Amino acid sequence: MNGGRKPRTPPSGSIVAALDVGTTKVCCLIGRVGDAGAVRVIGVGHQASLGVRAGVIVDIEAAAGAIASAVHAAEEMSGETVNDVVVNLSGGQLGSRMVSVEVDVLDQEVSETDLQRALAQSRAHMRLGDGELLHAVPLGYTLDGSDGIRDPRGMFGERLGVRLHLVTASPIPVRNLTTCLARTHLDAEAVVASPYAAGLACLVDDELDLGVTVIDMGGGTTTVAVFLDNHLVFTDSIPVGGGHVTSDIARGLNTPLAHAERMKSLYGSAISSSVDEHELIDVPQVGEDAGAEINQVPRSLLVGIIQPRLEETFELVRSRLEQSGYAKSAGRRVVLTGGGSQLPGVRELGQLLLDKQVRLGRPVRVDGLNETSGGPAFTTAAGLLLQGLRPTPELTLEAAAMPLAGGLLGRVGMWLRAYL
Repeated sequence: MNGGRKPRTPPSGSIVAALDVGTTKVCCLIGRVGDAGAVRVIGVGHQASLGVRAGVIVDIEAAAGAIASAVHAAEEMSGETVNDVVVNLSGGQLGSRMVSVEVDVLDQEVSETDLQRALAQSRAHMRLGDGELLHAVPLGYTLDGSDGIRDPRGMFGERLGVRLHLVTASPIPVRNLTTCLARTHLDAEAVVASPYAAGLACLVDDELDLGVTVIDMGGGTTTVAVFLDNHLVFTDSIPVGGGHVTSDIARGLNTPLAHAERMKSLYGSAISSSVDEHELIDVPQVGEDAGAEINQVPRSLLVGIIQPRLEETFELVRSRLEQSGYAKSAGRRVVLTGGGSQLPGVRELGQLLLDKQVRLGRPVRVDGLNETSGGPAFTTAAGLLLQGLRPTPELTLEAAAMPLAGGLLGRVGMWLRAYL
């Protein structure tokens, strides 16, 4: 997924930190880099999320408090202090489009500077309203019209071309996120689209190569990423998540949100069964005293509320995939992850509605996670940690702003940026 570039791994023993800011929880992972670029989690902190709705921050002070608590817990556990974090964005109107750019090779031999110039030119192809550039992922290179080149560095030619996948987001949510981090004295080392991070953590090599769709089912959003030929080729975000299921239960059964969440976790299912009609569930009513008589409803009524919302979610995902053009080329493999994927029957329902093979994904590329922190709800956080190990496999925001200056002075400036 590195587009031919060779990522620079942090030295052994160094610390990397990831921060997953979600609608229902905030999670911080701190990892120590080991030999051969592996990472082992040494600190975990998570906190109920505040001030976040549909994957974007709506109350900076409340969100900053939750972030500070999660980071502090991870620091206490690890015995380390972090200042820089790799953070995710799951809402904010994630966008996805392809562009192709070309630049002249400065010295006829392709260097890292030429690659950065070609990548930086992608910003000129962004249309008004595209928003903030999160990722510019190189999908392939051409040199003097010859394609199929994976890594052009060191090759000779006059004209370098790059085909890029641009991932964008609305600029205001990105700015609010970085401002929120600043309130907690943290800097964003990188802002990563949530489904990209989830894919880094839970996909195996064959899936990345042959084609796979990752569906990250969070509390406020469901994000989608398509990987093909070891590249991220499509991303999207749908403002529907597990929190909407909880709200549906609360409204449908006239019960407090806390009890609705509890019933969803204990008795919820995405698919009905023959025994649901005979199993009764206690349903406390909104506004009733603690000693008041508790209503009882069959479990089938609860499932009847949950299933339509999940069906809607998968139908929206299917529609977005069909609109993207990757519904078929991405293959028949889907990986479900995120906290919302843990509800019984979700895998089977997704398989039925998407007409694809579906498996549940959890972090498989990070060591040190226990049974609690190694589940699907922590996949995005683990992927952010991995992203911290491989800085800029795609264009960074700083590189995107590089001037495309010519002449001796411009070349000297580019050389300094690339090598100092």
